Amino acid sequence: MTSTPSVHDVAIRANVSASTVSRAFTRPELVSEKTRNRVLQAASELNFSVSRSSMALKSGQSFRIALLLSTPVTTWFGGNIFEGLDMVFHPAGYDISIYPINNVKSRADFFDVLPARRNADAVIVPSFNVDSREVARLKTMNVPIAGINTVSNENMSVWAAIDDAHGLRLIVRHLVSLRHRRITYVCRDPQSLLTLSAAQRIRGFKEACAQAHIKDDVLVIPDGDDSLQSTFNALINMQPMPTAICCQEDGIAIPLMCRLREFGLKIPGDISITGFDDGTYSQELGLTTIRQQPRLMGHDVAEKLLDLINHKTISEPYRTYPAELIIRSTTATPRDVDE
Repeated sequence: MTSTPSVHDVAIRANVSASTVSRAFTRPELVSEKTRNRVLQAASELNFSVSRSSMALKSGQSFRIALLLSTPVTTWFGGNIFEGLDMVFHPAGYDISIYPINNVKSRADFFDVLPARRNADAVIVPSFNVDSREVARLKTMNVPIAGINTVSNENMSVWAAIDDAHGLRLIVRHLVSLRHRRITYVCRDPQSLLTLSAAQRIRGFKEACAQAHIKDDVLVIPDGDDSLQSTFNALINMQPMPTAICCQEDGIAIPLMCRLREFGLKIPGDISITGFDDGTYSQELGLTTIRQQPRLMGHDVAEKLLDLINHKTISEPYRTYPAELIIRSTTATPRDVDE
């Protein structure tokens, strides 16, 4: 029966010490590239591998990143955030553990349990804010905390976000330039449990409407399985109907656009509609929207977190990404502009 190769076997094959072999796997930054390549070559020839638990014990790390998601990872935003993070963490030997945070219990459980277990090397919070009590709990872990599209960078080691408010200002200014005066903003409840960063988009909408001296109509999507139908009914029953609809995200704009067309309304002939994200199908459907790049944000945050985990200094911990207006075919001058 063939015995399992050990660290000492690899050391002999690579002509280095056993401690150098250990460092090559657990602290590669402390080993020259030439020596590490020699160790890896010897390990490959011997079919040797270091167990994750062994690496964790020796390094004091868990090689696990905690990702809090208020939406499923299958959504466009969540999926792109995960992909960007994984592009950096996976090659570095880290696993990403997803913690769904979608109700009071799941949120409380996370902030009570994870800090006690201390089984993550970094915590990433996309799109919702953590309060002071939650931050205090996370800080007991002594690991970096990153925010992606959170309203504030306070208490964050790393932070990346698009300028949500400016994005809505760009949308409203575009519609006003087309001579729209009746614009309705359609969004999810800004007072929801998770206080999504998209609440800043309402602020941008209201500010732009005030600058244009027009009314800032906001329609909040009700909870429930028929939320889209209820929102559609509310829109078509407005007197007068808006000439343009700004949606909090493409995921609201696209199904609403389909429903309006089923009703017989022409877009943009009868009504203009805009989104926010420039996600899946937005280009194909010609949706005017704001482009954001969650994959890029995830990638950049992961690189900075990895540096912090490895006790390196980062030069730009906080970064705001510009909002980019993408004008397509769902916006035009309203028909009643001369009334």
